[in-house]
Amino acid sequence: MIRSMTGYGRAESALTGKKLVVEIKSLNHRNMESSIRLPVFLAPMEVGIKKRVGERISRGRVEVNIRIDSDSGANGGDNLEANLPLISSYYSLMTGLKEKFNLSDEITLSTLVNLKGSIYNSEVEIDPEEAWDTIRKALDDSIDSLICMKEDEGRLLYEDFVARLDIVSVYMKELESRIPQVADDYQKRLSERIRELADGMECDESRLIQEVAIMAEKSDITEEIVRFKSHIKQFGEMLDSDTAIGRKMDFLFQEMHREINTIGSKSNDLAISGNVIEIKTELAKLREQVQNIE
Repeated sequence: MIRSMTGYGRAESALTGKKLVVEIKSLNHRNMESSIRLPVFLAPMEVGIKKRVGERISRGRVEVNIRIDSDSGANGGDNLEANLPLISSYYSLMTGLKEKFNLSDEITLSTLVNLKGSIYNSEVEIDPEEAWDTIRKALDDSIDSLICMKEDEGRLLYEDFVARLDIVSVYMKELESRIPQVADDYQKRLSERIRELADGMECDESRLIQEVAIMAEKSDITEEIVRFKSHIKQFGEMLDSDTAIGRKMDFLFQEMHREINTIGSKSNDLAISGNVIEIKTELAKLREQVQNIE
């Protein structure tokens, strides 16, 4: 079943008497990109967390937020301390930037305390290696929750894809059924035009047939129709795939657009042109939805 690229997941666990909270959300993105936010003392785990996320999510911008919530009640903030060496480094760096670029912005307390790692909980003492199993389990649970939401949205997208592909198939059948009549209509129009120009004189029927045959060959769209129908079949098969197929779908839509554009450029029939416009309209809607697929 296809998955949407957007979703949210959350999990909680206990870690050395504290509440471990893992939140993860995924947004649309052409490639796989992950962003990890976690306490300073858990920084050594960042690489492992990114690897874990990449093993289960193949496409999208994934944001992971891991935090340790104190359960000490109203006095939970008593253990907060300022990381003065780090704040001093931030201040020196920002002062240097102000001087170098001649900036007038003030360096405020609010700015400094909101920088990563400036304020920390002195009571938290956790060995990252010992905590990894607990954090990994909570991370996996949050990813499970995320994937569940992505699959729910994927089911809605699946239904929309199937409905629109059915519409495209109907237009394609109408287009295909029109092909035998195109040559006959062209022959009639050409014959009438020649008779008008010849002012009642007999026209060369063999030459007329030859011209019609040349026109039929130049405007033949059989190969394009066969390939387009094959692409529709492939797309239907992709919808039932258990792997990430967003990129493949995107490529397949490029091929479908190429075929329908060729059909439109070859055809000089009003009815076929009308069907081409309708098909291109549906393809545009479908491709927009493909951008949401993992």
